[in-house]
Amino acid sequence: MCQALPSRDRKGAVVQACAAILFILLSACSKKVHPYLQDPYPAKLSAWKLFTGNPAGLNPNTGVIPYDLNTPLFSDYATKYRFIWMPPGTSAVYKATEAFEFPTGTIFSKTFAYPESGHQRLIETRLLVHAKAGWTTLPYVWNEAQTEAVLQVAADPTVVHWTHPSGEKYTIDYVIPNVNQCKECHEKSKTTVPIGPKARNLNRDFQYADGRANQLAYWSRIGYLKGAPSPEQAPRAVVWDDPASGPLEARAKTYMDVNCGHCHNPQGTANTSGLYLTASEVDLMRLGVCKVPVSAGQGSGDLLFDIVDGKPEESILLRRMDSVIPKVMMPELGRTLIHREGVELIREWIRAMRSARGECKATSGSL
Repeated sequence: MCQALPSRDRKGAVVQACAAILFILLSACSKKVHPYLQDPYPAKLSAWKLFTGNPAGLNPNTGVIPYDLNTPLFSDYATKYRFIWMPPGTSAVYKATEAFEFPTGTIFSKTFAYPESGHQRLIETRLLVHAKAGWTTLPYVWNEAQTEAVLQVAADPTVVHWTHPSGEKYTIDYVIPNVNQCKECHEKSKTTVPIGPKARNLNRDFQYADGRANQLAYWSRIGYLKGAPSPEQAPRAVVWDDPASGPLEARAKTYMDVNCGHCHNPQGTANTSGLYLTASEVDLMRLGVCKVPVSAGQGSGDLLFDIVDGKPEESILLRRMDSVIPKVMMPELGRTLIHREGVELIREWIRAMRSARGECKATSGSL
């Protein structure tokens, strides 16, 4: 019987070659293309064969590699588990600044979970699949028994109870993005692409089952990445909440890069705003300093500029981060709570800004 994910044995080149041949034979054993290549996609997460054993244990199958990011996207304090699988004999191509180039058949898996009643509750698993027609997003929602996740292109919110590290208890309506909302964040020049797996985000150590290793070096060693320099020569993003990893400005810009930059860049869905919040942006105006928003609507309140250096209380950027009001809050997708620690980081960064330009002034016709 054809299987969605044939095994990949990394211990021997001969076995690996045989696995690649087996993959081709299995692909040919039916006129129907494997489900990860085109629609219709499997209705159940288990059909992808990404995990083995207890479904809720997220134990990766052979060839499914866990990974993590230096600074992750904030998602209502959810715990996230990330994995990647690539077809045997294929590799991603290294890019210094953009997401790597991944082969057709690549599957990214990201599971969102919360501690609840002394146990961990899995809420959803999002797949990003490099199908024949390009990248596609597939949200799978876990059942109450934690035995299976089912594909739901437009899932209802689910109630989650959890406790903040401060001890404060929360009950939230966790919003599971629909397929179109997933595409909105992953859109670059109107094409769906991965946004997290970049050199600067992956350049960190990870505790694998066979020992601790740098992720870029590990991916290169197992054949999942080609063309990568040594980790010391590759870019590395700072950790937003670790002052030892980098200065305040670098941590603030990295935080915005991960939480805002996927839309706020020249190729993103917010490109017409002129507000570019990527880590590499050095133009203060594009970062929002003394910049009048193009169209903020009620999001701006009575404030005039995206950022007023030295004055976080007068900065629209911070106002929108520090809100959960629809049409005011930013990001508008992926969260229902205010990220208090992230807001404080950006507040500290703006307060520490010093400019030689003098006071921000709106020019005639700018409003």
